[in-house]
Amino acid sequence: MANRKKKYDQWCEHTKCGEYVFPVSQANATSPLGQMQPLKTCLILPPEWLVLGVTSTGRCNIYTLALEREMLKMKQRSRIYYSSEQRNLMWDLWQKGDSMRVIARLFDRGHSSVQRILSETGGIRPRQRSRSRLALTLSEREEISRGVAADQSIRSIAELLGRAASTVSREINRNGGRRDYRASKAEQAAWDRAHRRKPCKLVRNRALAHIVASKLKQRWSLEQIAGWLKQTYPEDDNYQVSHEIIYRSLYVQARGALKKELIKHLRTRRTMRHSRPGNGSGEGQGQIKDMVRISERPASVEDRAVPGHWEGDLIVGSNDSYMATLVERHTRYVMLAKIDGKDTKTVINALIKQSKKLPRELYRSLTWDRGKELSDHKRFSLATDIDVYFCDPQSPWQRGSNENTNGLLRQYFPKGTDLSVHSQQHLNNVACELNDRPRKTLAFCSPADKFNECVASIG
Repeated sequence: MANRKKKYDQWCEHTKCGEYVFPVSQANATSPLGQMQPLKTCLILPPEWLVLGVTSTGRCNIYTLALEREMLKMKQRSRIYYSSEQRNLMWDLWQKGDSMRVIARLFDRGHSSVQRILSETGGIRPRQRSRSRLALTLSEREEISRGVAADQSIRSIAELLGRAASTVSREINRNGGRRDYRASKAEQAAWDRAHRRKPCKLVRNRALAHIVASKLKQRWSLEQIAGWLKQTYPEDDNYQVSHEIIYRSLYVQARGALKKELIKHLRTRRTMRHSRPGNGSGEGQGQIKDMVRISERPASVEDRAVPGHWEGDLIVGSNDSYMATLVERHTRYVMLAKIDGKDTKTVINALIKQSKKLPRELYRSLTWDRGKELSDHKRFSLATDIDVYFCDPQSPWQRGSNENTNGLLRQYFPKGTDLSVHSQQHLNNVACELNDRPRKTLAFCSPADKFNECVASIG
């Protein structure tokens, strides 16, 4: 035993409090008296464990068994019962777009603890129960109870409350009569009776449910189904349903309207409904509003015959650094602008400032990709009188000159470069070098020469 303890001491680190550090990552693979390997993850063991008799130096020994038992104890936690405030916070974060792991971390729990609550309603927040403004309140029921105890007539009690006598009469009769009426019990009974679910439209009309299910199997979107029903049955409300009701019927299986297997026909195939994470600027995640597609761009822009039409893009560097690149389609002239952030306000302000450096005749339109940094393109057009066109999704070739220039810029700014360390003057110098290079597409003239010709032609 002394030799075994000596070997153990060579492999473990003796701490000041008389405990020993045992590597956890090898607990199920190697005994402490087996192979000695340097490990990073460790567990503090009490010194009394060393007196345990070791019957083997192989994989299965008493040290390993004791360690496994202790690790199980460490992992076991008492069940948590979330309060209504905690559940509300959970739903607020879920609707905001946070993941289950992020939410669970706030409560120091695993994501399965949060999933259990969110999955009950398919990721859809339950509606907050509220009392009808016409229903009797607790204070009114207390007045009724006092009136009954004082042997007042129903009409006198109703007159005191400003209610109909029939309302007071029904309230007393449904809660035990004059002899057994109690305000608190009547209040709770009314709250319990009000908890009645209205049958879903798809449950009441099974023919409509079969139509919706058949369209889902054809991979129609929920909005397409709702729109088609409205157009097909314009006079029959029983065969019209909103896309939101279809969503709730799919994800809240307690409704019993649509089978859960139909979820696989949705585009996302999510088992729970979840909002997309937002961003600090408050911008949405959908399409850019009122954007003009590249197909609506004039033909004169397409054939590059007329100068003054530009292509633009936003290059992203490390540490949240950005740079805007602008290329003139006719001359391939390049302009670079340092951007402090990718939010639409910052980008638009920088592009407006850049546009003022050029004559109006040489800046007529701008073609951009579908980046959200240009979601406020209307403000740019109003400030500069420059038309903005957006490329089709995943079609960088529609901005070929700009994409080619971005490739040339990688000679100066390799991927992963922190663009914030470069000043605007340095970017101007890089742009000048590119503009002074002869281009084969320009018959080996430089973009600067071609651009100067355009400037001279407009006087």
